[in-house]
Order: sequence, then C-alpha cells, then structure tokens
Amino acid sequence: MNPLKLESILEMANVLASQSDFHEILRIITEKASDLLKAETTLIMMINPRTHETIKTVYKETRDQDEKRYQFIHTYFCGWVITHDSGFCSENIQDDARFKQELFKNVTLKSVMCSPLRVEGVIIGTVLVLNQSEGQSFLRDDFECLEKFTAVASPFLRNVQKIEAYFSQKIPEDTLLIKYKACGLLGKSKSFVELLRAIEAAAGSDTRVLLEGKSGTGKELVAKAIHDFSQRNAHKFVAIDCGAISENLIESELFGHVKGAFTGAMTSRTGLFEEANNGTLFMDEISNLPMELQAKLLRVLQENEIRPLGSNTTHQVNVRIISASSEPLRELVNQQKFREDLFYRLMVYPVMIPSLEERQADIPLLANHFIKLYSKQQNKQVERFDEPVIDFIKHHDWTGNIRELENFVERMVTLASKNQTQIDVGLLPSEFLDELKMMQKTRNKVRETRSLTEILNTQEKQIIHQTLVNHKWNQSSAAKTLGIDESTLRYKMKKFGIKKGK
Repeated sequence: MNPLKLESILEMANVLASQSDFHEILRIITEKASDLLKAETTLIMMINPRTHETIKTVYKETRDQDEKRYQFIHTYFCGWVITHDSGFCSENIQDDARFKQELFKNVTLKSVMCSPLRVEGVIIGTVLVLNQSEGQSFLRDDFECLEKFTAVASPFLRNVQKIEAYFSQKIPEDTLLIKYKACGLLGKSKSFVELLRAIEAAAGSDTRVLLEGKSGTGKELVAKAIHDFSQRNAHKFVAIDCGAISENLIESELFGHVKGAFTGAMTSRTGLFEEANNGTLFMDEISNLPMELQAKLLRVLQENEIRPLGSNTTHQVNVRIISASSEPLRELVNQQKFREDLFYRLMVYPVMIPSLEERQADIPLLANHFIKLYSKQQNKQVERFDEPVIDFIKHHDWTGNIRELENFVERMVTLASKNQTQIDVGLLPSEFLDELKMMQKTRNKVRETRSLTEILNTQEKQIIHQTLVNHKWNQSSAAKTLGIDESTLRYKMKKFGIKKGK
C-alpha cells in the first residue's frame, strides 16, 4: 500500500479524534475516501441502531443525477456485504458474476468497491466507492487501502446514540451566525451554515486545512476565522498569495534569506514561516507554487524546519498551514501539475467554499452590508438600494462571486452624491443599465403574453432549481425541503428540463 495514503489515513484519525459533530465526521470520511481512492462517487450508508433493519444513506457525494438509482444499488451492495460478512472489489461490475447483471443495465458503472464499517465485530454500515465507464478500475491495492481506511474510521462512528440522533439532527444556526458575523462572514443560506459548521470543526483541531472554491468566494476570510477561533489565535496570522509573487522571489518570501544570498540581498530577511511561528500561515492559490518549491515545502511540512536562502543552518518552526486553491488540486495532481505527496500533506482537513450561485439567499444581505461599509468609509449618507436595483443585484450572474459583488457596491457608493441616501437606477453604469432594461423588458413581455399556468410553471422551475442548488443537488434532501417525494421531484426536473450545471 502506498505509504503516503497510509499516512493520510492516520492523519485523518487525528482530525476525527477532535470532532464532536457527527455530520462533520461523515463529511470528512467521505471526502477523504474520494481523494485517497480517486473515486468519482463515494457513499456512506449507516444502519439505524434502533431498528437494526432500516438502512439510510446519511451522506453522499455524487456527480450523477439519478441519485435514487445509485441509492438502490448501494442498498443492494450493502446487503451483499452484510450477507457475506465481507467487502469486495470489482474491476468491472458489468462482467462480475457475483452480482445480478440486470441491476446495472441503465447505469454507467465500471468499477466498484464496498467495505464494511465494523464496531466490536458488528457491521454498522458500509463505505461504497465507484467509478463510471470512463473512470479507472479499482485494483487490489485500492481495496487494501479501503479496508484499512474503514478500519480506522469505524471507531469514530461507534457511538450509536450519535448515529441515532443524526436522523433528526438540527443545525444550531443562530449560534453559528452570530459567532462568525464578527469575523465578517455573513449569510443565512443552507450552504453557508454548512460552511460555518466546517469552519467551527476545523478551528477545534490543529491540523492542516485545504480550502477549495471558486475565485472571489472569501477563502482568506474563512482561513482567518479558523485561526481566530483556534488555539493559535494569540499568535500571528500571515497570508501569502502564491500566484502574485514571481518564482524567483517566492522562496525568499517563504523561508527568508541571509545577506549576500543573491544579487540585491543587502541585508538578511526573515521569511513568512518564521514570522508565523506558533501561528497560522495562509497560502492562497497554492496551485501556482513552482514544482521545485513544492518539494521544499513538502520537506518543511515533514521536518518542521526551514533553511533561509543562502544559509547553511536550519530553524525549527511550528506553523499551522491553511492552503487554498480555486482549481481542484486533485485534478492538477492527475495532470501532473501538482505533487501528489504534497497534496496528501495539505489535504488533512478539506473544506469546500460555496459559490455565490449556491448562496443566492445571501446576496441582498451581503449587498446591504457592503453599502453600509463603503458609505461609512467614504463619509456618505447612502443607506439602501432602490427596489429595481436590489432586484438587479439578486438576479445578476456574479461570476466573480463575493469579490465582484463587493466591487460593484463600492463603485455605486462612489458614484453617489454626498447627500444621496439611496442607490437608484440612474447610478447604474451603462453595461449594467442595459442588462436591467433587458430583464424588465423580458418580464413585461412575459406578463403580457403568458398564461397564469405558464407563469406559475416558471416560478416553480426557479424554486426547484434554487432548492437543488442549496442542497448541492441532493434530490432526497431537496424533496424533503420542498415537501414532496423524490419521484415527484424527478418528474418535475424532467418536465422543466432541470439539470445540474444548466
């Protein structure tokens, strides 16, 4: 078995040992399994301890839209594992004589592994990983890794009271929202509250954290919040953007240099690792780190020591690394653009940052926060947006996420006169004004030409789409929020042509 993967599993155990949130434990286990095994889909299924019969998928991460189909297949595999008291690895499930082939006719499955979660000899659930037809096949080494993985993970799921409580667990939203508002993290959407839960859990441990999310989603704010509520908060939080510094300077920035180390080094300089000693170093856009420097960073993480440029001596450092990337590091590893060994070192505690599209309910809240912030900074009287402007803000496609929204509001406040109290349509620059007029024209045309049924269908489609986005396209969870069953939701998705990414 790959020693890097074994080390990553042991690091996961340290992370899980500091967790008290059962939902967060499940999230970490699932994401770790996906990354370790390069699986397209990973599902954990737990057995309800109250009935010992009911089987429920409590966490899933899948790209496929037909979730019910995969849930049925997982139930089948879970039953097979329990019946045979053993896990299995199938390189090609379509040709595997151990299973009923008719189950896989309408799904693009290729390779499947399933391993039991055992506590004191009793199976309390299963971990299923699979790849579709275009994915790679799982081999014996992968199955050995999965077996070791489930053996380490199982004890953290042993508390049956927590397992049982999970089925009716509620998120303490008010506490989280108030606590992290002081850090500049504002919102109320479901995906935002889930992010706060992950931040809370990460702050309670002292392990390396990897933040992944689109540019402009506020990764540095998240990193700072983790630091501020961690045991290192009495020491420095130091940030560096690895993509904003030239290759010939970044090594000196990180590790420092001695006088005369290179042309222009007139004095010695302390690097950011030493500056952040006993605190936190946030490395944004770490995917831009040159390969040569990736190797040196790996050594620092292994040895906890640095050597300044041009020096023959090393210095011990105790720094928590929080790294971030707007590109998925796993994909860069597969493209051989990022070191796999460094990836496993960094991805001890993964946290996904939702885009503004996944947080649409938070857009007016954020816009109002920014208008107060920049009105105060610019000594102006602006307090609110005119209704057509706030309508535009809610429906505009903010591809640059929170950063783009913030820049837009700052620009509007700058254009406002000294005594103006409201941002109205007249302040919109021409490119935004044209977009707003097109929105209004389309809506007026809709009102004039469409029947009541068509208008209601449009509203229903928008509500269903937004609910799916809020629930990360988990159809079971979205259906529960909408108050309909999954079969009805799938029918409506087909009827309205609702697909992920559309």
